[in-house]
Amino acid sequence: MVSTHPAGVQQAGSQYLPARRSTSPNQELLPLTAKVNNHGCLEIGGCDITTLVKQFGSPLYILDEETLRSACQQYRDAFKQYYQGESQVLYASKAWNCLAVCAIVADEGLGIDVVSGGELYTALNAGISPEKIYLHGNNKSRSELILAIESGVTIVVDNWYELKTLVEIAEEQGDNASSLKIRIMLRLTPGIECHTHEYIRTGHLDSKFGFDPNDLDEVFTFVSKQSALNCAGLHAHIGSQIFERQPHQDLAAVMVQWLRDAAKYGLNVTELNVGGGLGIRYVESDDPPSIDEWVKAICEVVQTACAAENLPLPKLLSEPGRSLIATACVTAYTIGSSKVIPEIRTYLAVDGGMSDNPRPITYQSEYRAVVANKISAPLTETVTIAGKHCESGDILIKNAQLPQTEPGDILVVMGTGAYNYSMASNYNRLPRPAAVVVSNGEANLILQRETYQDLIRQDCLPERLKK
Repeated sequence: MVSTHPAGVQQAGSQYLPARRSTSPNQELLPLTAKVNNHGCLEIGGCDITTLVKQFGSPLYILDEETLRSACQQYRDAFKQYYQGESQVLYASKAWNCLAVCAIVADEGLGIDVVSGGELYTALNAGISPEKIYLHGNNKSRSELILAIESGVTIVVDNWYELKTLVEIAEEQGDNASSLKIRIMLRLTPGIECHTHEYIRTGHLDSKFGFDPNDLDEVFTFVSKQSALNCAGLHAHIGSQIFERQPHQDLAAVMVQWLRDAAKYGLNVTELNVGGGLGIRYVESDDPPSIDEWVKAICEVVQTACAAENLPLPKLLSEPGRSLIATACVTAYTIGSSKVIPEIRTYLAVDGGMSDNPRPITYQSEYRAVVANKISAPLTETVTIAGKHCESGDILIKNAQLPQTEPGDILVVMGTGAYNYSMASNYNRLPRPAAVVVSNGEANLILQRETYQDLIRQDCLPERLKK
């Protein structure tokens, strides 16, 4: 990463503060409530970050409730403004699935997109209505499908194996089979390319997800003959961290054509799910569309395409994840050791790393960071932020611009709400961090810090190995 700070211009961490609270959260680097308090420290949600670390320890995920709610409201309100039919925003909870996050988004009227039995179980226990839960996945187990059926959620069917398994489960109901109606959507691969990381593109034809569009005739024919299946909608998704509007507009147009084709087979398809994928601003050069702009573009295309085909407007669904929650969270670390390699680089180590944020080592993802207790100090050092794991690739940020630091300073990495906790591990047997939600000066624990006892809780030591 090359520094984006202009040469000769003295900057400070406070440059990253949001311009105003009314902006689209995905276009900011820090949460909307971030500011410098009277002690010269970074404050989020009315809470001093250094105080939070003293109380809850580090590493610490800090979720700003106002930013998350604002993103939910902007999606929800934009669909109501620009779409003339019914709509429903679903939170793609794989970004961060836990009871508190599910409860907050549901309180704003959103539904939940889950991709496993565990995520489904969490959403149900958070009090989410089954009618607003949609189960995804390209290899759902039989037990996951049964849980989904018994819970009354919508199953987004990904492939032939899953489709036929659902029919088998229905047939096993015997006398009850005639009254069983399994609500499904069909996931199709649209064949649309977009400029994003190879591992997070899901819309192109060479993908593990969804039915091949060339199989549409066979799929529609099969589903139309299954009395136990209620095909309520069609789904497609083209990837994530996308800044371009055109691929999503192309997707919407293609999906309306599928909607038209489904009617020829007697399928009463009333829902279209265009997926999500809107990107966020991780570094200064990132320039994603706002939530409002993205929603408006989708709504206009669907309405125009439906009018051209003389079709009634379907219920329009979308599944944002990253753009809802990423910017709402930061991760606070305590700075420890350092290593200076003359004329090469300076390493600055923190008390976490790839176990709480695997995205840099997995996707080569870029982040920005500030020092919470020196937020207004000039940026005079160029350092590489290293994690504490026994891997030379455990690097969080290369060439970070920071003020002069010392052990005990609190480093804050921005934009860590999506795929940080959800992909966290116990590598090197590090306990996973705690998480708090902050709002109006109050901090509430939403995830307890794991202990060493937690690390061995599931271990089994055979009697013959005991001494």
